[in-house]
Amino acid sequence: MATDAPPEAPTPASDRDYKPTELMAICAAREIRDGEIAFIGTGLPMLGGMLAKATHAPNCVMVFESGVVDARPKRTPLSIGDACLVPGSVMLGGLTEVFGLLLQPGHVDVCYIGGAQIDRFGNLNTTVIGDYRRPKVRLPGSGGGNDIGSLAKRTIIMMKQDARKFVEKVDYVTTPGWVDGPGGRERVGLPRGGPSAVITDLGVYRFEPDTKEMILESTHPGVTVDQVKANVSWEIRVPARVRTTKPPTKRELRILRTKLDPEGIFLGGA
Repeated sequence: MATDAPPEAPTPASDRDYKPTELMAICAAREIRDGEIAFIGTGLPMLGGMLAKATHAPNCVMVFESGVVDARPKRTPLSIGDACLVPGSVMLGGLTEVFGLLLQPGHVDVCYIGGAQIDRFGNLNTTVIGDYRRPKVRLPGSGGGNDIGSLAKRTIIMMKQDARKFVEKVDYVTTPGWVDGPGGRERVGLPRGGPSAVITDLGVYRFEPDTKEMILESTHPGVTVDQVKANVSWEIRVPARVRTTKPPTKRELRILRTKLDPEGIFLGGA
C-alpha cells in the first residue's frame, strides 16, 4: 500500500473527533516499526497493520494465519481468510508455512492477539470462564493464539477493558504472557518474546521490566486514572505521572475512514 502525505499535527483531543476504536487501531499501528514482520489478526489489528504500512512503516510485512505473507489488500478484509489479502502478496501458503517457516524459527517481530480475560502478567484466557471441567462459559479456545503469543518476539494485546476481563488470575492460561513474573517464560520452555503492550479503549499499558507486571503508561484523552482503576480487578501499578495518549492526527483518521474501513466494518458506523 502506497504511503500518503507527510504527517500532520494531532487533532484536538475531543471525544467528538474520533471513536475509541479509531484510537485503538491507530495505537496498534504505532507499535509496528518499518521493515518488521507483523502477524496480524482480524479486526482492529488488521486496520493497525494496514495503517502502519500506509504511513510510517511502508516496508512492514503483514502475515496472516490463513497463509498469506506480505498482504496488500485494496479493500477492508473481513477476516484473516478474506480473498482480498491474496492479490499482490509475496506468498500464499497455509498454517504449516506461516507457523513453521516464519513463527517457529523466530522471524515474526510482533503479533497481535486478544482474549476474554487478562491478568497482571499478561496471560490470556480464550478457553473457559469458570472451572475448566464445569465452565460457566466455554470460549472458542486457542486457535493460533498460543503459538503466536509463545513464539513472536513481542506481543501486542488488544481488548475492550472492564474489571471482568482484567482479572487477578485468569481462569485458564490459553496464551502465556510473562506467566508468573520474571523468568516465568524461561521456566516453561519458551524461547523468546512476551507481551510488550496492552491497548484498550481506556489506555495503553506496558510491563515493568523487573517485575513483569502490567503498568499504566497512558490514558486516552478524556479518560481518568480513576476510570482505569475501576475497570481493573487488581491494584494496578500507576506511575506518579501518567501521560495522555497522543491523539490521532488528521492524516491517520483520514486514511482509516476513507481508505481502510470506509464502511465502518470494524471502526463502527458514524
